[in-house]
Amino acid sequence: MPLNRSPRQIWTRNRGLLIGFTILLVAALAIALARSGAQHGRLDPRSADPQGSRAVAELLKDRDVTTRVVTTLDGARAALRPDSTLLVARPDALSAEGRTALRRTFTTSGARTILVAPTVSTRDLLPDVTFVGTSDSTGLPPSCDLPEARRAGPLSTGGLRYSTTRAGADLCYLSEGTPTVLRLPHTAAQQRDGHTAPGGPHDRQPTQGDTVVLGTAGILANEHLDERGNASLALQLLGSRSHLVWYLPSSDDPGTDSSGTEHEQSFFDLIPSGWRWGTLQLGVAALLTALWRSRRLGPLVDENLPVAVRASETVEGRARLYRKADARDRAAQTLRSAARTRLAAVLGVPAAEAHLPETLLPPVGARLRTTAPDTLLPLLFGPPPATDLALVTLADRLDALEREVRTS
Repeated sequence: MPLNRSPRQIWTRNRGLLIGFTILLVAALAIALARSGAQHGRLDPRSADPQGSRAVAELLKDRDVTTRVVTTLDGARAALRPDSTLLVARPDALSAEGRTALRRTFTTSGARTILVAPTVSTRDLLPDVTFVGTSDSTGLPPSCDLPEARRAGPLSTGGLRYSTTRAGADLCYLSEGTPTVLRLPHTAAQQRDGHTAPGGPHDRQPTQGDTVVLGTAGILANEHLDERGNASLALQLLGSRSHLVWYLPSSDDPGTDSSGTEHEQSFFDLIPSGWRWGTLQLGVAALLTALWRSRRLGPLVDENLPVAVRASETVEGRARLYRKADARDRAAQTLRSAARTRLAAVLGVPAAEAHLPETLLPPVGARLRTTAPDTLLPLLFGPPPATDLALVTLADRLDALEREVRTS
């Protein structure tokens, strides 16, 4: 057989593979294009992604609330009316000048303004509000007189914490004594140049504007909307007026800061997920094709191991390696991890939570008769031993703890 083949011979031999590859490529590109058109980003009311907000927008539509998406500061200022609610999805993306201009607009408009998780932007948007930290607490009660919060009840997410010197502010969902949600009424001095909402078919337009600082964006996200009181609070805050202006600052907005954190994205963040899935599908297809076209080297042959190694010898060999490397920390970590896993299985603790002190220690302490409960934390989650003798002692204490728990 000649080594050099003509183009016709190459095509004849490989046309099935090339046609299949072409079909897969076209299908992947079509899927990627279809999916990329639906990717609008985080907190976008047009997005059905987990971090999008299409669900809350659809629920507001059912309540006769019109939602208008704007991507520039000028568009937000032009669309704002006394019977409107302005939601600023990413206030920290605005420049200092943009934040000052936005504050002058919403404090004199008579509208409700909702700022989602502001941090550095609070000093320009709300001079009497200070960002003080974060909270991981969930299920916090409203603990305030704000009607929307009292009707919603506890939320499923934590959030950012704030402090304020504004008189008459509603401080809700307190964590460490500071609110994660607060409502600030606009004073008469702030609204002296504003307008009041005219009467109409909707009876939801208050005569005085206010600002709501929402310390968490989670209650607006599709993936968390159905948890606890998230949907109730979101619908009440966003649906209090008949029109909702959803402001998503964009990169071409003159009011944004190009150095903001929202623009610090890697190359892979800018690739739509459809293209990544298409690439993965092509990779799987290429692998299957390689397996299909590869040559078999012969049938599989069973072969017995030449030597049977006892489990005890394997343990001893691994222990010698740890000792040779002076890796007491790694050895202690392995011993504690294995002990926690076995204790969790005995006590019925889920394997995924076996290494959480707050989940594992209470049921272990309830089984103890001779071991002091206050020694469990350093025993199961403490620092690595300083000497080989301390490591041996740790192993003995872990064995004794397991025996006590199993026999109790």
